[in-house]
Amino acid sequence: MKTYLRVVLLLCLALCGNTAQATESSGETSVLDDSFYESTPNEDTVPDPFEHFNRLMFEVNDVTYTWVMEPVASVYSRTLPEDIRQVADNFCYNLQEPVRFINALLQLRFSDAGIVLTRFAVNTIGGVGGLGDVAGTEFGFKRVEAGLGETLEYWGVGDGFYLVMPVLGATTLREFAGTTVDGLSMTPYYFFADSWREGAAIYMGRRVNNLSLRLGEYEGLKQLTIDPYAALRDGYFQSRAQSRKHSAPRTDDKL
Repeated sequence: MKTYLRVVLLLCLALCGNTAQATESSGETSVLDDSFYESTPNEDTVPDPFEHFNRLMFEVNDVTYTWVMEPVASVYSRTLPEDIRQVADNFCYNLQEPVRFINALLQLRFSDAGIVLTRFAVNTIGGVGGLGDVAGTEFGFKRVEAGLGETLEYWGVGDGFYLVMPVLGATTLREFAGTTVDGLSMTPYYFFADSWREGAAIYMGRRVNNLSLRLGEYEGLKQLTIDPYAALRDGYFQSRAQSRKHSAPRTDDKL
């Protein structure tokens, strides 16, 4: 069972972003450790009323990954050394720290907010604008995750329903709204774009950079699952539950 869940989680992470890296760097249990599956509760019971649409989007994302994202990321990884690609990831991550700081405050996670603020100050000054993770490597301040979707959950907003979106991958209605605000309206590097095309290029560039740091996971793992769509859906909720152990939602009525 642990082997199956490990496959599910890695499949989900390969399609949907950089969660594995964030989880490990923040000091939480890795998806590769057996303790992850011993402590992770059952996935959220979120309805999937648009399963036909979601399965179609899953296939679109799968084709996009296989024929576009993976080849581009492979060339990119052969062109640039891993150290340089990690520097690019550090820079983008540091620019989003103010967003995490605000959301940590809104979730009343004052200790985490202090860590985020400290990381931002140290890495911006000592890490040359965030190119290096000095706060993490030299001072032990690990990455802290906090997004608007999590803030809405904390204050009682329900998930809505499960969605698979183009490029973004597995999400819910609430998480999609939160990710959109966090990623487009509040992230500083999008303000440098003169048009939506440039903004989209910046977003895709970061996705390619993230993928280049995890090449080779998805292709082999997909062969081990009978229904990759169901594996992605279950793995998404398992991963989310694990990453949010620090913050329990409010128990008052849903908004």
